[in-house]
Amino acid sequence: MSHGPRSGLAAVSSALLAMSRHLEVRDVLKTIVASARELLDAQYAALGVPDDHGGFAQFVVDGVSDEQWKAIGPLPRRHGVLAAMLDDAAPQRLADVRRDPRFEGWPSAHPDLVDFLGLPIRDGDEVLGALFLANKNCPKPDGACGFTEEDEELLGILAQHAAIALTNARLYERSRELTIAEERSRLAHELHDAVSQKLFSLRLTAQAAARLVDRDPARAKGELQQVAELAAEAADELRAAVVELRPAALDEDGLVATLRTQVQVLDRAHSARVTFTGHGVRALPAAQEEAVLRVAQEALHNALRHSGGTHVDVTLERRGKGAVLRVGDDGGGFDPHTVRRAGRHLGLVSMRDRASGVGGRLTVESAPGKGTTIEMEVPGG
Repeated sequence: MSHGPRSGLAAVSSALLAMSRHLEVRDVLKTIVASARELLDAQYAALGVPDDHGGFAQFVVDGVSDEQWKAIGPLPRRHGVLAAMLDDAAPQRLADVRRDPRFEGWPSAHPDLVDFLGLPIRDGDEVLGALFLANKNCPKPDGACGFTEEDEELLGILAQHAAIALTNARLYERSRELTIAEERSRLAHELHDAVSQKLFSLRLTAQAAARLVDRDPARAKGELQQVAELAAEAADELRAAVVELRPAALDEDGLVATLRTQVQVLDRAHSARVTFTGHGVRALPAAQEEAVLRVAQEALHNALRHSGGTHVDVTLERRGKGAVLRVGDDGGGFDPHTVRRAGRHLGLVSMRDRASGVGGRLTVESAPGKGTTIEMEVPGG
Protein backbone atom coordinates (compact mmCIF):
# COMPACT_ATOMS: atom_id res chain seq x y z
CA MET A 1 0.00 0.00 0.00
CA SER A 2 1.28 3.46 -0.78
CA HIS A 3 -0.27 4.66 2.48
CA GLY A 4 1.54 3.15 5.46
CA PRO A 5 -0.08 1.01 8.15
CA ARG A 6 -0.61 4.03 10.38
CA SER A 7 -2.71 5.65 7.67
CA GLY A 8 -4.70 2.44 7.30
CA LEU A 9 -5.43 2.18 11.01
CA ALA A 10 -6.41 5.85 11.07
CA ALA A 11 -8.97 5.09 8.36
CA VAL A 12 -10.32 2.17 10.42
CA SER A 13 -10.56 4.48 13.44
CA SER A 14 -12.41 7.03 11.30
CA ALA A 15 -15.01 4.42 10.39
CA LEU A 16 -15.48 3.48 14.05
CA LEU A 17 -15.96 7.09 15.06
CA ALA A 18 -18.49 7.57 12.27
CA MET A 19 -20.62 4.76 13.69
CA SER A 20 -20.67 6.37 17.11
CA ARG A 21 -21.36 9.91 15.85
CA HIS A 22 -23.83 9.44 12.99
CA LEU A 23 -27.18 7.69 12.90
CA GLU A 24 -28.28 8.59 9.37
CA VAL A 25 -27.67 5.74 6.91
CA ARG A 26 -26.36 7.96 4.13
CA ASP A 27 -23.82 9.75 6.34
CA VAL A 28 -22.47 6.49 7.74
CA LEU A 29 -22.17 4.89 4.30
CA LYS A 30 -20.29 7.90 2.93
CA THR A 31 -17.75 7.69 5.73
CA ILE A 32 -17.28 3.93 5.26
CA VAL A 33 -16.68 4.37 1.51
CA ALA A 34 -14.27 7.28 1.94
CA SER A 35 -12.37 5.36 4.62
CA ALA A 36 -12.11 2.28 2.40
CA ARG A 37 -10.69 4.29 -0.50
CA GLU A 38 -8.15 5.97 1.77
CA LEU A 39 -7.24 2.72 3.49
CA LEU A 40 -6.46 0.84 0.27
CA ASP A 41 -5.34 3.84 -1.82
CA ALA A 42 -7.80 3.26 -4.66
CA GLN A 43 -9.11 5.65 -7.29
CA TYR A 44 -12.74 4.65 -6.81
CA ALA A 45 -14.85 3.13 -4.02
CA ALA A 46 -18.54 2.34 -3.73
CA LEU A 47 -21.01 0.68 -1.39
CA GLY A 48 -24.33 -0.68 -2.61
CA VAL A 49 -27.28 -1.64 -0.39
CA PRO A 50 -29.75 -3.63 -2.52
CA ASP A 51 -33.51 -3.38 -2.41
CA ASP A 52 -36.00 -6.20 -2.92
CA HIS A 53 -36.65 -5.39 -6.58
CA GLY A 54 -33.38 -6.13 -8.40
CA GLY A 55 -31.79 -2.73 -7.84
CA PHE A 56 -30.12 -0.78 -5.04
CA ALA A 57 -31.87 1.17 -2.31
CA GLN A 58 -28.62 3.02 -1.51
CA PHE A 59 -25.50 3.38 -3.65
CA VAL A 60 -22.69 5.60 -2.35
CA VAL A 61 -19.53 6.39 -4.31
CA ASP A 62 -16.22 8.12 -3.58
CA GLY A 63 -13.76 9.34 -6.20
CA VAL A 64 -16.44 10.32 -8.72
CA SER A 65 -17.32 14.00 -9.22
CA ASP A 66 -20.91 15.26 -9.10
CA GLU A 67 -20.76 15.93 -12.86
CA GLN A 68 -19.56 12.38 -13.58
CA TRP A 69 -22.24 10.89 -11.33
CA LYS A 70 -25.01 12.82 -13.10
CA ALA A 71 -23.67 11.71 -16.49
CA ILE A 72 -23.63 8.04 -15.43
CA GLY A 73 -27.41 8.07 -14.98
CA PRO A 74 -29.72 5.90 -12.84
CA LEU A 75 -28.49 3.65 -10.03
CA PRO A 76 -27.09 0.32 -11.24
CA ARG A 77 -29.14 -2.85 -11.33
CA ARG A 78 -28.04 -5.97 -9.46
CA HIS A 79 -26.16 -7.93 -12.12
CA GLY A 80 -22.69 -9.07 -13.17
CA VAL A 81 -19.90 -8.84 -10.63
CA LEU A 82 -22.09 -6.87 -8.19
CA ALA A 83 -24.68 -9.64 -8.21
CA ALA A 84 -21.95 -12.26 -7.68
CA MET A 85 -20.86 -10.57 -4.45
CA LEU A 86 -24.45 -10.49 -3.19
CA ASP A 87 -25.57 -13.93 -4.39
CA ASP A 88 -22.42 -15.93 -3.63
CA ALA A 89 -21.35 -13.88 -0.58
CA ALA A 90 -17.74 -14.26 -1.74
CA PRO A 91 -14.89 -11.73 -2.22
CA GLN A 92 -14.01 -10.74 -5.78
CA ARG A 93 -10.39 -9.74 -6.55
CA LEU A 94 -9.77 -9.22 -10.26
CA ALA A 95 -6.81 -7.97 -12.28
CA ASP A 96 -9.14 -6.48 -14.92
CA VAL A 97 -12.86 -6.45 -14.20
CA ARG A 98 -13.58 -5.65 -17.86
CA ARG A 99 -12.27 -9.08 -18.90
CA ASP A 100 -14.48 -10.94 -16.45
CA PRO A 101 -17.30 -12.81 -18.27
CA ARG A 102 -19.79 -11.33 -15.80
CA PHE A 103 -18.86 -7.75 -16.72
CA GLU A 104 -21.92 -6.13 -18.29
CA GLY A 105 -24.25 -3.19 -18.27
CA TRP A 106 -21.81 -0.37 -17.49
CA PRO A 107 -22.99 3.05 -18.79
CA SER A 108 -20.86 4.76 -21.42
CA ALA A 109 -20.14 7.66 -19.05
CA HIS A 110 -18.90 5.35 -16.29
CA PRO A 111 -15.17 5.75 -15.44
CA ASP A 112 -12.92 2.94 -16.69
CA LEU A 113 -12.40 0.27 -14.01
CA VAL A 114 -9.46 -2.10 -14.20
CA ASP A 115 -8.21 -3.91 -11.09
CA PHE A 116 -11.09 -4.56 -8.73
CA LEU A 117 -11.63 -5.68 -5.13
CA GLY A 118 -15.09 -6.25 -3.72
CA LEU A 119 -16.50 -7.89 -0.59
CA PRO A 120 -20.03 -8.56 0.60
CA ILE A 121 -21.17 -6.86 3.79
CA ARG A 122 -22.47 -9.66 5.98
CA ASP A 123 -24.39 -9.91 9.21
CA GLY A 124 -24.18 -13.59 10.09
CA ASP A 125 -25.60 -15.47 7.11
CA GLU A 126 -27.30 -12.37 5.69
CA VAL A 127 -25.71 -10.30 2.93
CA LEU A 128 -26.60 -6.65 3.49
CA GLY A 129 -24.64 -5.03 0.67
CA ALA A 130 -21.47 -4.89 -1.39
CA LEU A 131 -18.36 -2.78 -0.77
CA PHE A 132 -15.88 -2.50 -3.61
CA LEU A 133 -12.86 -0.55 -4.83
CA ALA A 134 -11.23 -0.15 -8.24
CA ASN A 135 -7.99 1.11 -9.76
CA LYS A 136 -5.41 0.85 -6.99
CA ASN A 137 -2.82 3.62 -7.17
CA CYS A 138 0.30 1.51 -7.54
CA PRO A 139 2.51 0.01 -10.28
CA LYS A 140 0.98 -3.21 -11.63
CA PRO A 141 2.82 -5.84 -13.66
CA ASP A 142 1.03 -6.88 -16.84
CA GLY A 143 -1.97 -9.03 -16.02
CA ALA A 144 -1.60 -8.65 -12.24
CA CYS A 145 -4.04 -7.13 -9.77
CA GLY A 146 -2.86 -4.18 -7.73
CA PHE A 147 -4.97 -5.29 -4.76
CA THR A 148 -3.31 -7.83 -2.48
CA GLU A 149 -4.44 -10.43 0.03
CA GLU A 150 -3.59 -7.94 2.76
CA ASP A 151 -5.89 -5.40 1.10
CA GLU A 152 -8.65 -7.99 1.05
CA GLU A 153 -8.15 -8.70 4.76
CA LEU A 154 -8.27 -5.00 5.70
CA LEU A 155 -11.35 -4.40 3.56
CA GLY A 156 -12.98 -7.34 5.34
CA ILE A 157 -12.53 -5.50 8.66
CA LEU A 158 -14.23 -2.43 7.23
CA ALA A 159 -17.04 -4.61 5.87
CA GLN A 160 -17.75 -5.81 9.42
CA HIS A 161 -17.83 -2.19 10.58
CA ALA A 162 -20.26 -1.43 7.76
CA ALA A 163 -22.59 -4.21 8.96
CA ILE A 164 -22.73 -2.59 12.41
CA ALA A 165 -23.28 0.84 10.89
CA LEU A 166 -26.11 -0.36 8.66
CA THR A 167 -27.85 -2.18 11.50
CA ASN A 168 -27.50 0.77 13.86
CA ALA A 169 -28.60 3.42 11.38
CA ARG A 170 -31.52 1.43 9.99
CA LEU A 171 -32.85 0.73 13.44
CA TYR A 172 -32.62 4.38 14.32
CA GLU A 173 -34.42 5.47 11.15
CA ARG A 174 -37.08 2.83 11.67
CA SER A 175 -37.67 4.04 15.21
CA ARG A 176 -37.99 7.62 13.97
CA GLU A 177 -40.51 6.77 11.27
CA LEU A 178 -42.65 4.09 12.87
CA THR A 179 -43.01 5.04 16.52
CA ILE A 180 -44.19 8.00 18.52
CA ALA A 181 -41.60 10.41 19.93
CA GLU A 182 -41.38 8.81 23.37
CA GLU A 183 -40.76 5.32 21.98
CA ARG A 184 -38.22 6.65 19.51
CA SER A 185 -36.23 8.35 22.27
CA ARG A 186 -36.25 5.22 24.41
CA LEU A 187 -35.08 3.03 21.54
CA ALA A 188 -32.20 5.37 20.73
CA HIS A 189 -31.14 5.24 24.39
CA GLU A 190 -31.21 1.43 24.39
CA LEU A 191 -29.17 1.26 21.18
CA HIS A 192 -26.55 3.59 22.62
CA ASP A 193 -26.23 1.58 25.83
CA ALA A 194 -25.94 -1.69 23.89
CA VAL A 195 -22.96 -0.74 21.75
CA SER A 196 -21.16 2.25 23.31
CA GLN A 197 -18.83 0.16 25.48
CA LYS A 198 -17.98 -2.21 22.63
CA LEU A 199 -17.24 0.69 20.27
CA PHE A 200 -14.96 2.20 22.89
CA SER A 201 -13.09 -1.13 23.07
CA LEU A 202 -12.83 -1.20 19.28
CA ARG A 203 -11.22 2.23 19.25
CA LEU A 204 -8.71 1.33 21.97
CA THR A 205 -7.78 -1.91 20.20
CA ALA A 206 -7.19 -0.10 16.91
CA GLN A 207 -4.99 2.44 18.69
CA ALA A 208 -3.01 -0.37 20.31
CA ALA A 209 -2.42 -1.95 16.91
CA ALA A 210 -1.18 1.39 15.56
CA ARG A 211 1.41 1.61 18.34
CA LEU A 212 2.58 -1.98 17.78
CA VAL A 213 2.75 -2.06 14.01
CA ASP A 214 6.35 -0.86 13.69
CA ARG A 215 8.01 -2.81 16.51
CA ASP A 216 5.84 -5.94 16.59
CA PRO A 217 3.84 -6.49 13.36
CA ALA A 218 2.66 -9.95 14.47
CA ARG A 219 1.04 -8.55 17.61
CA ALA A 220 -0.43 -5.69 15.58
CA LYS A 221 -2.09 -8.21 13.29
CA GLY A 222 -3.51 -9.98 16.34
CA GLU A 223 -4.95 -6.70 17.59
CA LEU A 224 -6.62 -6.15 14.22
CA GLN A 225 -8.18 -9.60 14.49
CA GLN A 226 -9.51 -8.55 17.89
CA VAL A 227 -11.05 -5.50 16.22
CA ALA A 228 -12.95 -7.82 13.87
CA GLU A 229 -14.16 -9.99 16.76
CA LEU A 230 -15.28 -6.99 18.81
CA ALA A 231 -17.17 -5.65 15.79
CA ALA A 232 -19.06 -8.94 15.45
CA GLU A 233 -19.88 -8.93 19.18
CA ALA A 234 -21.17 -5.36 18.96
CA ALA A 235 -23.52 -6.33 16.13
CA ASP A 236 -24.83 -9.28 18.19
CA GLU A 237 -25.43 -7.06 21.23
CA LEU A 238 -27.21 -4.48 19.10
CA ARG A 239 -29.64 -7.04 17.69
CA ALA A 240 -30.24 -8.54 21.15
CA ALA A 241 -31.03 -5.13 22.64
CA VAL A 242 -33.66 -4.42 20.00
CA VAL A 243 -35.26 -7.86 20.26
CA GLU A 244 -35.57 -7.56 24.04
CA LEU A 245 -36.96 -4.03 23.96
CA ARG A 246 -40.73 -4.14 24.57
CA PRO A 247 -42.52 -0.96 23.50
CA ALA A 248 -44.00 0.91 26.44
CA ALA A 249 -47.22 1.58 24.52
CA LEU A 250 -48.01 -2.14 24.46
CA ASP A 251 -48.02 -2.34 28.25
CA GLU A 252 -50.05 0.85 28.60
CA ASP A 253 -52.54 0.63 25.73
CA GLY A 254 -52.54 -2.95 24.39
CA LEU A 255 -51.82 -4.21 20.88
CA VAL A 256 -54.94 -2.95 19.09
CA ALA A 257 -54.68 0.60 20.41
CA THR A 258 -50.93 0.74 19.78
CA LEU A 259 -51.33 -0.40 16.18
CA ARG A 260 -54.20 2.03 15.59
CA THR A 261 -52.14 4.94 16.96
CA GLN A 262 -49.09 4.11 14.87
CA VAL A 263 -51.19 3.72 11.72
CA GLN A 264 -52.78 7.13 12.37
CA VAL A 265 -49.32 8.71 12.72
CA LEU A 266 -48.13 7.13 9.48
CA ASP A 267 -51.31 8.15 7.65
CA ARG A 268 -50.61 11.78 8.55
CA ALA A 269 -46.92 11.56 7.68
CA HIS A 270 -47.14 9.89 4.24
CA SER A 271 -48.95 10.64 1.01
CA ALA A 272 -50.27 7.06 0.81
CA ARG A 273 -53.52 6.31 2.65
CA VAL A 274 -52.86 4.06 5.66
CA THR A 275 -55.83 2.43 7.39
CA PHE A 276 -56.37 0.04 10.30
CA THR A 277 -59.20 -2.34 11.21
CA GLY A 278 -59.37 -4.54 14.32
CA HIS A 279 -61.87 -7.41 14.79
CA GLY A 280 -62.47 -8.86 18.25
CA VAL A 281 -58.84 -9.47 19.20
CA ARG A 282 -58.31 -10.29 22.85
CA ALA A 283 -55.09 -9.93 24.81
CA LEU A 284 -52.25 -12.19 23.65
CA PRO A 285 -49.13 -13.33 25.53
CA ALA A 286 -46.67 -10.44 25.81
CA ALA A 287 -44.06 -11.98 23.49
CA GLN A 288 -46.68 -12.57 20.78
CA GLU A 289 -48.02 -9.02 21.00
CA GLU A 290 -44.54 -7.60 20.64
CA ALA A 291 -43.77 -9.87 17.68
CA VAL A 292 -47.02 -8.84 15.93
CA LEU A 293 -46.23 -5.15 16.48
CA ARG A 294 -42.67 -5.49 15.18
CA VAL A 295 -43.79 -7.37 12.07
CA ALA A 296 -46.46 -4.74 11.43
CA GLN A 297 -43.84 -1.99 11.72
CA GLU A 298 -41.45 -3.75 9.35
CA ALA A 299 -44.19 -4.47 6.80
CA LEU A 300 -45.45 -0.87 6.99
CA HIS A 301 -41.91 0.43 6.55
CA ASN A 302 -41.42 -1.67 3.42
CA ALA A 303 -44.80 -0.74 1.97
CA LEU A 304 -44.41 3.00 2.51
CA ARG A 305 -40.77 3.24 1.46
CA HIS A 306 -40.54 0.75 -1.40
CA SER A 307 -43.91 -0.33 -2.83
CA GLY A 308 -44.95 2.93 -4.48
CA GLY A 309 -48.57 2.17 -3.57
CA THR A 310 -51.34 4.65 -2.77
CA HIS A 311 -53.04 2.59 -0.05
CA VAL A 312 -51.73 0.40 2.76
CA ASP A 313 -54.27 -1.52 4.82
CA VAL A 314 -53.57 -3.10 8.22
CA THR A 315 -56.04 -5.57 9.72
CA LEU A 316 -55.88 -7.54 12.96
CA GLU A 317 -58.55 -10.13 13.64
CA ARG A 318 -59.18 -12.96 16.05
CA ARG A 319 -58.57 -16.55 14.96
CA GLY A 320 -59.31 -19.16 17.61
CA LYS A 321 -57.26 -18.32 20.67
CA GLY A 322 -54.82 -16.30 18.59
CA ALA A 323 -54.84 -13.58 15.98
CA VAL A 324 -53.99 -12.85 12.35
CA LEU A 325 -52.23 -9.69 11.18
CA ARG A 326 -52.38 -8.60 7.54
CA VAL A 327 -50.52 -5.69 5.97
CA GLY A 328 -51.42 -5.21 2.31
CA ASP A 329 -50.53 -2.56 -0.27
CA ASP A 330 -51.52 -1.81 -3.85
CA GLY A 331 -47.95 -1.07 -4.94
CA GLY A 332 -45.55 -2.51 -7.48
CA GLY A 333 -45.12 -5.91 -5.83
CA PHE A 334 -42.21 -8.27 -6.46
CA ASP A 335 -41.34 -11.89 -7.16
CA PRO A 336 -40.88 -13.56 -3.72
CA HIS A 337 -38.70 -16.29 -5.28
CA THR A 338 -36.28 -13.69 -6.66
CA VAL A 339 -36.13 -11.94 -3.30
CA ARG A 340 -35.27 -15.19 -1.51
CA ARG A 341 -32.42 -15.86 -3.93
CA ALA A 342 -31.08 -12.30 -3.95
CA GLY A 343 -29.40 -12.44 -0.53
CA ARG A 344 -30.58 -9.12 0.93
CA HIS A 345 -34.19 -9.88 2.17
CA LEU A 346 -33.26 -8.65 5.67
CA GLY A 347 -36.80 -7.47 6.35
CA LEU A 348 -38.50 -10.71 5.29
CA VAL A 349 -36.07 -12.88 7.23
CA SER A 350 -36.50 -10.70 10.32
CA MET A 351 -40.29 -10.97 10.10
CA ARG A 352 -40.19 -14.75 9.64
CA ASP A 353 -37.84 -15.09 12.59
CA ARG A 354 -40.15 -13.03 14.81
CA ALA A 355 -43.15 -15.11 13.80
CA SER A 356 -41.48 -18.48 14.31
CA GLY A 357 -39.94 -17.30 17.58
CA VAL A 358 -43.41 -17.06 19.17
CA GLY A 359 -44.83 -20.20 17.56
CA GLY A 360 -46.48 -18.38 14.69
CA ARG A 361 -46.08 -18.37 10.93
CA LEU A 362 -45.63 -15.72 8.28
CA THR A 363 -46.63 -15.81 4.60
CA VAL A 364 -45.89 -13.38 1.78
CA GLU A 365 -48.12 -12.98 -1.25
CA SER A 366 -46.85 -10.74 -4.02
CA ALA A 367 -46.33 -10.50 -7.77
CA PRO A 368 -44.95 -7.75 -9.98
CA GLY A 369 -47.63 -5.10 -10.47
CA LYS A 370 -50.09 -6.74 -8.06
CA GLY A 371 -49.10 -5.39 -4.66
CA THR A 372 -47.95 -7.27 -1.58
CA THR A 373 -49.70 -8.82 1.41
CA ILE A 374 -47.83 -9.90 4.54
CA GLU A 375 -49.82 -12.22 6.82
CA MET A 376 -48.75 -13.32 10.29
CA GLU A 377 -50.69 -15.74 12.48
CA VAL A 378 -49.92 -16.31 16.19
CA PRO A 379 -51.48 -19.05 18.35
CA GLY A 380 -52.46 -17.05 21.42
CA GLY A 381 -52.21 -18.54 24.91
